[in-house]
Formats: sequence, structure tokens, C-alpha cells
Amino acid sequence: MAKSTLNPLSTVFFLSLLIGRINSQSFSRNLSQKQLGLKKEKLSHLHFYFHDIVSGKNPTAVRVPSAAMTDSSPTGFGAVVMMDDPLTLKPELGSKQVGRAQGIYASAALDEVGFLMVLNFAFTEGKYNGSTLSVLGRNTVLSPVREMPVVGGSGLFRFARGYAHAKTVWLNFTTGDATVEYNVYVFHY
Repeated sequence: MAKSTLNPLSTVFFLSLLIGRINSQSFSRNLSQKQLGLKKEKLSHLHFYFHDIVSGKNPTAVRVPSAAMTDSSPTGFGAVVMMDDPLTLKPELGSKQVGRAQGIYASAALDEVGFLMVLNFAFTEGKYNGSTLSVLGRNTVLSPVREMPVVGGSGLFRFARGYAHAKTVWLNFTTGDATVEYNVYVFHY
């Protein structure tokens, strides 16, 4: 029987090199909240109005490519709209602007007016200036109140999660222009 030439100290050294090599090739690592400067989690409520203007000389939402059946669909199924809508403190478009709603909504329902919303609320006023909240969800436009998830954010809203309630305040069925009240509840650090 052959005798091992490695002593216990050599074995420990070899294993530590192997483990160090494995760890150095990893693409992830665990962090503590303290390492990222994260403090106590807060719950914030934001309240503002969203103005979707699709008519006139200066629309803030424009339709982009759609399906062949979109124009004959009673729900506009297949329509895709890019938006850069103002967010204001009050329902009047001329009230103080606090940010922009930038993203896409697409008609994704055959039997009702239901949009897939993919947007960022980009804030331009107050302590949240430069921060964003990201929303991804279903918006059944003719429902009295719609709830959509807040899936993230940036700036002061890093690690954000929560929900947004949307309630139509005004809708012009001829032009498609609308004002929507938003109450957004988010956990963030």
C-alpha cells in the first residue's frame, strides 16, 4: 500500500487555493444592507395626476406600429403607444409639474379596453427629483380604479416595491385625451 506524501498542512493549503479559485470565478456574492448604505425601509405615498394627450399639435402619447386588425378591433387590440406624459400636482394640466410618465402602453385585450403598461414615473421636483419608479402591469382603462404593481425604481427609490392605484378623472371619448389620478404606495430605503 502506498503511503500519502501530503501532510495535513499541505492538504489545507491545497483546499484553500481551490476554494479561493472557485470563489474568484463566481459572478455573484452576498452583501449586507449596510454595505450598500441602506438604512431603515420606509413606506411612502405619492399622489399626482397623469395627463395622456393623444390629440392636437403637441401630443404626449403617439401610436406606433400596430397589427392589421387594430383599426377594426372594438378594443384597439394590437395598438402600441409611446408616451412622455406630464405628471402634475392637481388635475389641471397647467398645475405644477412634478415629473413625467415615460414608457409604452399596448392594447392587450380582445374583449375589453385593457392595456399592458410599461412605464417609469420620472420625478423632477422635490426630494425625489432625479428618482424613478417603474410600473409593469395591466390597466383595464374603463374600470373605476385599477391597480398596477411597482416593480422597482432608481435614485431614492432603489429596491422599490409596491402598487399604484389609477383612477380616471377625465376622459374625452372623441379625442382619447385623459387625466388620471394616481395614488402610489411604495416601500423603499
